[in-house]
Amino acid sequence: MPLRLLGGALGGGLGALAVSAPLDFCTFSDEYETKDFVFGLFLMALGAAAGFAAARAVLAPPKETGSEASHSVWRSWWMPWVLLSPTLAVLVVFLYWPALRTIRYSTKLARLSNPRRVDRCTFNFTELIGPSRPWLALVLAGLGIAGILAGLLLDRQGTRMNRSARSFAASVSTVALLSALAFVFTDDYRQVYVVTMIISVGTVVGGLAIALGIAFISYQPIRGASVYRTLLIWPYAVSPPIAGILFFVMFDANTGIIDHWTTSLLDTGLADYRTSAVLAQGVVIMASIWKTLGYNLLFYVAGLQTIPPDQVEAAMIDGATAWQRFRYVIIPALSPITFFLIVTNLTYAFFETYGTIDFLTKGGPAGETNVAMYEIIQVFNTGGDLGRGSAQSMLLFAGVVALTMWQFRSTGRRVSYG
Repeated sequence: MPLRLLGGALGGGLGALAVSAPLDFCTFSDEYETKDFVFGLFLMALGAAAGFAAARAVLAPPKETGSEASHSVWRSWWMPWVLLSPTLAVLVVFLYWPALRTIRYSTKLARLSNPRRVDRCTFNFTELIGPSRPWLALVLAGLGIAGILAGLLLDRQGTRMNRSARSFAASVSTVALLSALAFVFTDDYRQVYVVTMIISVGTVVGGLAIALGIAFISYQPIRGASVYRTLLIWPYAVSPPIAGILFFVMFDANTGIIDHWTTSLLDTGLADYRTSAVLAQGVVIMASIWKTLGYNLLFYVAGLQTIPPDQVEAAMIDGATAWQRFRYVIIPALSPITFFLIVTNLTYAFFETYGTIDFLTKGGPAGETNVAMYEIIQVFNTGGDLGRGSAQSMLLFAGVVALTMWQFRSTGRRVSYG
């Protein structure tokens, strides 16, 4: 244990140094503001935490399995690396090297039209920080930390009440921390952040709920079920820009089929979604849900086929209603698939909705559908600002990684693979 603690401390120090040394400790110079100093301390804390965790993981004792079959089958240590080399080469060229270039550009003043690069330290990041209500951000952050601590205290308890309380504490802490983060940014980027959260949550929650309902209905033993199951999966083959074009045609205020239906049935035409923030966000969410519906249905239908019929029949014999069987038997059995789909749908909502938004609203009206990914591409296309765009892409990437880790930490523990 002392060796692991010593190694962890050494790893934490090296991690903090690895973050600040490439920046030449510029955040601590007199020419930068207080928020640059605080941001530099935050980066060092993250580097120290990552180095501490990595060192402890490396120095952890090997797990004793007691079985010869569990030992590695490789006679040479280099053979796995040889077999993995093609995949590693692709990752280095198309993922790791561009990521390193993005990190480098995020600390510079760089333009597409100018080959010169000027160091800006972390100004591309801190220019997005401008808390208008710092006291409210501190209160919400404190509430989020309190929820995390409460969840950790209840983590070792096994009763159903404590599990429910832990889930409630995790939900409260997540909402509080996400809300606190909104008040850290400037007014302009706060709108981008809030719009991203609204559209992403609407896409994921609405998409999974609708897909699960349709999958459960289509799984029933009905004649021709295999035919319309195949038809339901087809929207997944449509690209996001095509989905945007289809919904643009349907919801057009002058010639769209939705306007024709509302005029015929309700004697009132549909308002132009390009001038209404709520309608614009709703149409983008509906288009994104429709685009991912086939993907989600494919997994849910496959998951329903793996549920043992005797479990449902036993619940029916015990007097469970249709809703109770669905709530307490089918949904828990589908938890691994739901967990996987939450992660993949979040990735889609954050990174792949640009084409849909570009054809539907172009970020309007007044930026009410301007999500983080759309803002990054607009910064690149309109101003050619590589530094600012790279910094925003790093923030988006860090947010997705943090949400994914939280999913594995909280939801992943409640997934049952039995």
